[in-house]
Amino acid sequence: VKKNQADIGFAFDGDGDRLGVVDENGNEIFSDKIGLLISRSLSAEYKNSKFVVDIKSTELFKTDEVLKKNSCKTIYWKTGHSYIKRKVNEEKALAGFEKSGHFFFNKPLGLGYDDALLSAIQVCKLLDKNSPKKISNLLDEVPKTYQSPTMAPHCSDVEKYKIVDDVVQKFKEFFKNKTKIAGKLISEILTINGIRFILENGSWGLIRASSNKPSLVVVIESTKSVDEMKTIFSFIDNLLKATGKVGKYDQKI
Repeated sequence: VKKNQADIGFAFDGDGDRLGVVDENGNEIFSDKIGLLISRSLSAEYKNSKFVVDIKSTELFKTDEVLKKNSCKTIYWKTGHSYIKRKVNEEKALAGFEKSGHFFFNKPLGLGYDDALLSAIQVCKLLDKNSPKKISNLLDEVPKTYQSPTMAPHCSDVEKYKIVDDVVQKFKEFFKNKTKIAGKLISEILTINGIRFILENGSWGLIRASSNKPSLVVVIESTKSVDEMKTIFSFIDNLLKATGKVGKYDQKI
């Protein structure tokens, strides 16, 4: 992208249903943030629309002022392209976005399935509509958050769901007992797919069982700083270590 002074870079996976995006400066943009930019752009034309996002996605969908102004609603749902596709269809949502890069567009934009070429076209339309702004400029217009990659600590298929069930109960107790994490109270917990706990400043952490490999999935987003993100991660990591049944991560922050 930098060598060719391109406005944007697209990467497609082998079967062409997932999209990765690189901005004009050569920086990767997480797919949930691309979904947010597309949603903001579509909301002006398609007011009162619904969007579906997976549980690993940024909390900004819930708080975004543009989406609120255009009376759009975002539903957080189970991770997995089949779950998101089905939910988009059931809710008659305009679009659905999964952090792994699966995007789903319903009529009149698409036919409800994850086609990375169609997703790339929507990003091109977004750029065209907002010209001469670059994709990095559009990203600067949304509040900055500090996101971890999707981390996968090893946990056997036999144990992973029980571990998550136990962790869910612990977080329910933390919520009830007003336990602070990174100095903040838990304001909300979502248990549709593992446990996503949201702190009073909008930062959050997620622990769930992987659907297709012997591991858990851990994701964190801080509205404040990298340090807060790492503090939330340490809280989760210590909780998982205490089980004695969670191993090495594929990557760490």
